[in-house]
Amino acid sequence: MTEKERMLSGKLYSANDSELKANAKKSRMLTRLFNNTTEEQKEYRVELLKNLFEKTGENLYVEPPFRCDYGSNISVGNNFYANFDCIILDVCKVDIGENVMFAPRVCIYTAAHPIDVDVRNSGLEFGKPVKIGNNVWIGGSTVINPGVTIGNNVVIGSGSVVTKDIPDNVIAVGNPCRVLREITKEDKIYWERQKEEYYSNI
Repeated sequence: MTEKERMLSGKLYSANDSELKANAKKSRMLTRLFNNTTEEQKEYRVELLKNLFEKTGENLYVEPPFRCDYGSNISVGNNFYANFDCIILDVCKVDIGENVMFAPRVCIYTAAHPIDVDVRNSGLEFGKPVKIGNNVWIGGSTVINPGVTIGNNVVIGSGSVVTKDIPDNVIAVGNPCRVLREITKEDKIYWERQKEEYYSNI
């Protein structure tokens, strides 16, 4: 296996590899170009992100600055929005569904290091993939750790550190992040009424 194949499979690997260095260099170039764009260059921003990410859907919007390791291991669905200062360390796959919104300073880490000091100091590292479902809102300054899956229709409260999987249809918050409660029919009724009130006054 190549070092890249080892990395993507979650095995120990060395990032000091010519292929990985070339991939990282391309990512740094594309993110530098992206982060130096202006608000008048929306189409160019999308073009850069489509060259950076493995897969994108329609309606892709990321506020600069944005950082990632490789970009080529990130897939996002339709209607993806990330606010300022998003960081995605994508040494393994990051799969993001449709209608997902990130508040400012959301960080996704697939990268990890061995607990044993001697192995860690040798420079070997590893990763675990992250998956985020459809219709998810991630609150500001949230950290999503390696190996986590977040289900569909989830709200993650701001400042959370997500260390374990989060099921569908819940609000979760905290450090470590835990399910606060299910999202209910009453929530839907309340917010539908708020929307009706909004449209009745414009």
